[in-house]
Amino acid sequence: MKKSDKKNTNKAENGSDKGIRHVEAAASFLNEAADLTGEYGQTEDMYDMWGLGKRDATVASKGRHMLLRLVAAVLVTALVIASVFFILPRTLPDLFRGTNIELFVQKEVNLMYDDTYAVVDTCVTNVFSLPDGTSARITQALYNEPVRVLDVANDSFTHIRTADGIEGYVRSEDLIEDTSSVEPDLHEYMLVISETSKNVMTHASQGTLITQVMMNTVLYADVKRDGVYQVSLPGGGTGWIGSSGVIEIEPRGTIEEVSSRYFVSSALSLVNATYMENGITKQGISMNGLVYVCSCVNGIAMPRTIEGQMEAGVPVPLEYDAVTGDLLIESIIPGDIVFLSTDIGGEAYEPALCTNTGTLLMRSNARTTIRLREFTADSDIASRIVSVRRVFSD
Repeated sequence: MKKSDKKNTNKAENGSDKGIRHVEAAASFLNEAADLTGEYGQTEDMYDMWGLGKRDATVASKGRHMLLRLVAAVLVTALVIASVFFILPRTLPDLFRGTNIELFVQKEVNLMYDDTYAVVDTCVTNVFSLPDGTSARITQALYNEPVRVLDVANDSFTHIRTADGIEGYVRSEDLIEDTSSVEPDLHEYMLVISETSKNVMTHASQGTLITQVMMNTVLYADVKRDGVYQVSLPGGGTGWIGSSGVIEIEPRGTIEEVSSRYFVSSALSLVNATYMENGITKQGISMNGLVYVCSCVNGIAMPRTIEGQMEAGVPVPLEYDAVTGDLLIESIIPGDIVFLSTDIGGEAYEPALCTNTGTLLMRSNARTTIRLREFTADSDIASRIVSVRRVFSD
């Protein structure tokens, strides 16, 4: 046999040439594919074949599954909201009560004022002896000062009592019934004005003027920023005030008593102020009003009346020269309150304040301003001194 015939015989025995597809093989494949009863035509069970249940294998089941997830999410959200706003606030205070942990502990509120009180809603208001603007001025009440309403005298005046017990009549239009601006437990800070006056503005910067408040006015604040406070105003409004010239203390706190030099410094800020009988602000002030406001802002609760001030502090013994009989003025030191008779041997008195040895802050002879006056041992002023009281330590 020839080599070529032998080579062809080996190809026939080993199958068809790999490069040629026989027609018979292709026809056989098509016949198998067309047989629907064969392996490719059988239905498949999704659970057996793929591990899927009927619920996962249909579009409708998928929609129901999404709805259940949505309902679960809503329930969880509702539970979280209930926990934050209702459950935790009621349970955590009891858990932390008596410990040093203040988180979630609700502040206890004890209101000081009931519906028999009102608040002054003007910079300052006169307190008259009678329900008549021409009657004697007993004292004044400051902005945001709470007063006890005793009676409505007439259409124009209300009978009131101040916190320190002074009774009189104020104009009804100067009062407001809402006392929320003076309730200590409703606020974070208590502020006492220590300057002669401060402006309350509508905004923290570049605002317009709401009102002006005077020395010893008390305001309450809830917001403290760099250099400013947001204060509560009578009637529910708010305003902004600068922090300079303001004493910040706790809502129910008191001002710490300081030395006499701070008391004298406060008094000197009112030199040349207009004199007004029983006035307590720079717009018009008396010496007993000056002593009152300057004492309060420096930590001493001082009466407003001359009679009350003559009993304040401790008496200072007056010393006299053994030879001449003249008063030794060195025994009167800065910060001492000096009471002078209005005339020699008289029973009416007026207060003055020693600001330096031999110097008194007192009303002018013309009764128009508060002035500094020097005196010597043999002067008329020295002869009128009847009593000296010391309320601040040196």
